[in-house]
Amino acid sequence: MRVIQIVRRRLRGDAGMSTVEYAVGTIAAAAFAAALFKVVTSEAVRAALASLIERALQ
Repeated sequence: MRVIQIVRRRLRGDAGMSTVEYAVGTIAAAAFAAALFKVVTSEAVRAALASLIERALQ
């Protein structure tokens, strides 16, 4: 019976993220996505991709 009590205590611990942690994680992911979108849609990256595609098609 003692083993069951120990297992229950360990499973009852604070293993998941709280609502605030989810909110901060969501905001961080959105900020990263916005920064990545800004980089990918920049003129320098567009020119590099166009050059790469042109060389691949030749």
